[in-house]
This record gives sequence, C-alpha cells and structure tokens, in this order.
Amino acid sequence: MLNTEMSSRRDTAIARGVGMMTQVYAEKARNAEVWDVEGNRYIDFAAGIAVVNTGHCHPKVMAAVEKQLQSFTHTCHQVMPYANYIQLAERLNDLVPGDFEKKTIFVTTGAEAVENAIKVARAATGRPAIIAFGGGFHGRTFMGMSLTGKVVPYKKGFGAMMPDVYHVPFPVELHGSSPKDAMDALTGLFKADLDPGRVAAIIIEPVQGEGGFYPAPAELMRGIRALCDEHGIVMIADEVQTGFARTGHMFAMEGYDVAADITTMAKGLAGGLPLAAVTGRADLMDAADPGGLGGTYAGNPLGVAASHAVLDVIEEEDLCARANELGSRMKQRLEAIRENTPQLVDIRGPGFMVAAEFNTADGSAPDADFANRVRAEALSRNLVLLTCGVHGNVVRFLAPITIQDEVFAEGLDILEASIEAAKAA
Repeated sequence: MLNTEMSSRRDTAIARGVGMMTQVYAEKARNAEVWDVEGNRYIDFAAGIAVVNTGHCHPKVMAAVEKQLQSFTHTCHQVMPYANYIQLAERLNDLVPGDFEKKTIFVTTGAEAVENAIKVARAATGRPAIIAFGGGFHGRTFMGMSLTGKVVPYKKGFGAMMPDVYHVPFPVELHGSSPKDAMDALTGLFKADLDPGRVAAIIIEPVQGEGGFYPAPAELMRGIRALCDEHGIVMIADEVQTGFARTGHMFAMEGYDVAADITTMAKGLAGGLPLAAVTGRADLMDAADPGGLGGTYAGNPLGVAASHAVLDVIEEEDLCARANELGSRMKQRLEAIRENTPQLVDIRGPGFMVAAEFNTADGSAPDADFANRVRAEALSRNLVLLTCGVHGNVVRFLAPITIQDEVFAEGLDILEASIEAAKAA
C-alpha cells in the first residue's frame, strides 16, 4: 500500500473540509516514532497535537485499556455508572489549581469541554455574554468557533456566529501589544458596548495554542482575575492544549499566582483516547440541573482507564521535570540556529511547549512561506512538524515528553538541516 494510493482514496471518500498537514498515512507508532504504510520511519514532533504527551502506545496506558476492554467498553455513565469515572474526578479535583472545593464532569472532546464550561458559567451567573481573546482557539463547534479568535479556516463560510461573544486583543510583545493594552480593551468594552453585569465568563488559554504559542503574561492573568472578582464574572482557563505536563506543570495555570474558577482539558488527558473534562468550583459546577450536562459517550470507560494510567506515568516518570529539561535543550539549540538565521525572530514557550516564529529576513513582516518551507523540508527528512499562528509563521514543537534522548537529538539535527534548506530555497 502506498501513501499516494491512500491519498487518492482519501480525496474520493473524505470531505474536503477535513484538512491534513501531511499525506503520510500512519501504520504503527511507538513513543516518539511513527511508521507509515510504506514502512518509512518518522520522528514525531507533533504528538497528535499535544495528545500523546506520554508517547504513542505507552505500555502502562495500553495495559490499562486492555484490562478495561476485558470488563466492559460502554454502559453510559448516566445509565449505569462506574467507579473509575468517580475516582478520576477525585484525582482531577485534587490536581487542578485552585484552593477551593471542586467538582468535575467528563465529556469527549476539547470543544465539548469548552461548550460545557460556558453552559456552567451561564447557569451559575444567569448571564449570557462571554469574552474571549483574539488569536485564541476553543474548538470547531458553533460556540467553540465563535469564541475562537481566527476567521480562516475556522469560521469562514459557516454563517452567523453565536450571539453575545466578544473579543479583545491578546497581548503579544513581539507584535507591539502589551497586557495594559488588553486590559484597556476590556475596560473600554465595558464602557462602550457591554455591561459587565451581563458577562458570564472570560475564557483564556494560558498559552495560546493555534494562535501561536504566546504565553499569557502574569500581569494579564492578575488583571483578569481582579476584573472577574469585581464584577462576579467566571474566569475559565482553557487548558486543552497546555495540560498534563506539557508546560512543565501538570497545568499551565500553576505558573501563575491566580487560579481560574473553571478549567477545561482534553488532548493529553487520556494518552490518545477521546476524553475531555471540565473541573471547577463546586458551587458553579452544581448550578446546572440534573441532565443538563453529560453525553452518551461522556467519560467512556476506556478513556477513563487510560487517563488513570497517564496520570500515573506523569508522576512516576516525573514528566513535568522532563518537559522543562527537554524544553531547555530545544531552546538552546534554536538559539544557536538563530545566530545565523535572521528569519528566526522569536523562541518562546514554557516547558516543552516551544515555538519558533519566522519573519522575512529583514524582520519587517511575518513569513508564513518560510515557516511552511521549514515544515516541508523537515517532512522530507522524516520529521513531523506543525505550524500555527494567526499569520501562519510559527513552527510549534510538541514531541512526546517521553521521547528518547537519542531520538530527540536526531530530530533536532533534522530541524537544523531543514531550516538551512529553507534559507537556501
């Protein structure tokens, strides 16, 4: 079987709106390596977009899923509940930042987690309006894409967005925007267009994912927390991409001196199985009536079993410390490359959530073409990279945190060769 054959069949069978970063069809994967249907080996610096933080097919995760398979795969927790759902909720209630009593619900996807966080905030406050940030990404459902601060490709062609959703600029120093600018935009919004008494929630990613891996400044987080406290607004941290050791903390919000009221999570939660969660202040989470939250597949037993194993692996293998170590090594290598690469204008990100931003050689404008050349050159050398950013000029690095040292070193060598090739092109 050839990749080209599968690509042709894909074009016939799959809707065009499902975008694909590569035409490499995976057949098997272990830790940070993937083999395609032709037997070619690739080093994975994407991890399914920060999903397999514990690596592809981690033995402990696989064993937990196999054990659950022998018991049952589905009863629907709302019909016949099961203990490991409750046990996982208890673990997340302890792990999620915030010195207050918490409760948790499970759903299936990150977008669904965001949707339910908004439902909880509206039910708890009796208010309709939501504030999000430009460049943020919160999913492809209608509320998710309404909250998302990027039109193409997420909103284009889908008609009117959900009402009562407002956006303010996200501060990016590289692009001339400060935390003060963002807070001024919030207070300006309250003066000109929106009564703060109508606002149910402000949602923010501690590190913007699709938006370009821009960390939220501590000053901004403190400002949002103070504003929420002043006006009775729920603060939601979207940790779908930042959670589960990726940033050097179990959750990125641990790096700030304030806590959100509600946290959404998915991706790295279950090691590759579809599972998402919403954890928040108990009084907020109890606002919805019974039956108002949940879903047929919400908290699927296989995903819950995998998640228990993922949390065990993160603790036993000290993956938060490992993320900081790998991120430091990656930044050091990128800084060395930067010395002879004027296009590389910024290197950033906490832990092992690292990004490189590329501009034109004179530094005057974002250069998406250069970032895409780096990605394409890397793929031709069997290294999988992802781009992101409002301008499409950012390469993000999301290798499994369990990546072997020798494989990581090999990937960094390929990355450097790919950047050199992109410069030559």
